[in-house]
Amino acid sequence: MANVEVSKIRNIGIVGHGGAGKTSLTEAILFGAGVTDRMGRVEDGNTVTDFEPEEISRQISIATALAYVEKDGYRFNLMDTPGYANFIEDTKGTMSAMDGAIIAFPAQGGLKAETMKVWQFSEKYGVPCMLYIGSMDKDMADFAAAASEVEGAYGTPVTFLQMPIGSAGTFSGIVDIVRMKAYSWNGGKRNETEIPEAEKAQAEEYRSNLVERVAETDDNLLEKYLEGGELTDQEVLDGLRNGILHRKFIPVVCGSAVKGMGMDLLLEAVQQFLPSPVDMAAAHPMKGTSVKDGSEAVRKPAPEEPLSVRVFKTLADPFAGRITLFRVYSGVLKADSNILNTTRDAKERVGQVFYMQGKKHVPTPQAAPGEIAAVAKLKSTLTGDTLSGDNGAVVLPGIDFSEPIISYAIAPKNKGDEDKVSSGLHRILDEDPTLRFHFDEETKEMILAGMGQLHLEVTLERLKRKFGTEVEMKTPQIAYRETIKGKAKVQGKYKKQSGGRGQYGDCWLEFEPLPRNGGFEFVDKIVGGAIPRQYIPAVEKGLVDAIKEGVLAGYPTVDVRATVFDGSYHDVDSSEMAFKIAASMAFKKAIPQAQPILLEPIMLLETTTPDEFLGAVIGDINARRGRVQGVDAGSRGSQKISALVPMSEVLTYANQLTSMTSGRGMYSMEFSHYEEVPAHIAQKIIETRAKQRGKEVEE
Repeated sequence: MANVEVSKIRNIGIVGHGGAGKTSLTEAILFGAGVTDRMGRVEDGNTVTDFEPEEISRQISIATALAYVEKDGYRFNLMDTPGYANFIEDTKGTMSAMDGAIIAFPAQGGLKAETMKVWQFSEKYGVPCMLYIGSMDKDMADFAAAASEVEGAYGTPVTFLQMPIGSAGTFSGIVDIVRMKAYSWNGGKRNETEIPEAEKAQAEEYRSNLVERVAETDDNLLEKYLEGGELTDQEVLDGLRNGILHRKFIPVVCGSAVKGMGMDLLLEAVQQFLPSPVDMAAAHPMKGTSVKDGSEAVRKPAPEEPLSVRVFKTLADPFAGRITLFRVYSGVLKADSNILNTTRDAKERVGQVFYMQGKKHVPTPQAAPGEIAAVAKLKSTLTGDTLSGDNGAVVLPGIDFSEPIISYAIAPKNKGDEDKVSSGLHRILDEDPTLRFHFDEETKEMILAGMGQLHLEVTLERLKRKFGTEVEMKTPQIAYRETIKGKAKVQGKYKKQSGGRGQYGDCWLEFEPLPRNGGFEFVDKIVGGAIPRQYIPAVEKGLVDAIKEGVLAGYPTVDVRATVFDGSYHDVDSSEMAFKIAASMAFKKAIPQAQPILLEPIMLLETTTPDEFLGAVIGDINARRGRVQGVDAGSRGSQKISALVPMSEVLTYANQLTSMTSGRGMYSMEFSHYEEVPAHIAQKIIETRAKQRGKEVEE
């Protein structure tokens, strides 16, 4: 397959909230353009871009999939992205490779948090968007209301390029507002018709608004318009392109993917009004950092430029190895060549280069500027990395992903599979930068963190399918701490005589609390040689070992000062070990006398919710023992709540917030500090912990 002239490439993402019809729209475009000979259905599990078993079984997109259409000398690279909150960070990474985005939104309305998120991603990367209002054939379809809902949420005016003829059961065609022509479809074939009388007045109003919006994009056009002059067709087209490129308004189109109505018009609108890589490079130059001298370097989408490639997604395949999806920003990436990963300063060998049509690989001898392609088996390269040639090597900006919001402990179902689990998960982590995996030395648990419970469940299903190992998921243990509120002076004395040399260590210690985050402090106040100098470090070591397991519930003890001020020794029987044991005995004797308490981790929770759910969200935070620190007005009818909440109360907060806000709430969370656990809750924790430790001893 030959490379296409860069000005005739359209790198387009299909984005929107989960269930908005993105995969069905992609399928309808491919079928309508003749790429496939039958139109697959999500319900039947036979679409081009939802091919992973986890996607087919759940009937949702879990990861971005690529496809392409070649028509009239143009190549449309389509990126079908996930829309559910658990997987939408994948959309963010893919957005970095887009030149334009089609926001799929159903004519029945139903704005969701993810609808807002994809707009925020597009703002971050300056990606122009087109609003596609789909499902015009379904009951309750309301084209104008759906467009108004999105306009109100985004705070950016919409401009209608198309409007439907009828809706729901009467949906029979589309009016092209730019050309002022009407079309109907019969057996997938488009027919030009007259604009029906019932739609003429609305079409003329939309056309008038469109011309006015175009005039506002340019001072000369505005002056001509205000003086009563007619804008030419070319001025209208140029004004639309300019306004869309600079995100001054959102163009609106419509159709029905299921009935195949409007797919050809949609591609024509994309070709005419969404930018090419050349247009985007002019509006938003790709700037990197020169490897040679650290200076700024701009890369243009031209084959004679030095090679600059950025990876936007990585796939983990147990057979093909790592598959790297990338976009070429400048130069030409050739098959069977050597390149440099400038992000990691590592050399890579490129084998076969290919385009992706769903899961199908289509080989190409090279990937030219502006193209989206893939390569297999790169050793060091991960998502966000830059690939360059030796000449003019640069590092392009990386891709920032959000931190995980939920964690679970995992354990293999078959004992002895720990290494297999760890190895498989690290392969999957290469593919998904929003996952985190580590072994907690304190709780002795493997911890997997991600963007939601569904995200983790799908990850473990893939672990089983790809790497043949099953694990169980459970709520992770909370890293409680113990400390004291009072003081205590005690003697720790260890004396053992059983024939031959004995053991003798004797120390007097005072324990007192330190301010929060004070850690552990050891003070030596021995005078007169009551304890020889060589044994003082042993006393400290004994305490350091002892505080790892507190006396209340076996959690580490923190924020304590221990002062050794007296003691005694034996010329023959004293040893470092004896003084370590004596110090440990003193700790266990003193802490119960010093008002021991349990501490719990407190999280700083920042929740964003639509105005109508504010009261419910605050009430829920209060019910979780949270303390609201402030409420600030967010963007477009939302409120941002800052609160301090115990970690134990928000381990599964993602699920509850989704339910409480109809999927429109979002949150972030980070550790803040430790606080005392209320006595009645502390008692339950101590009792539960005692049972757990009893079982561990029995096992």
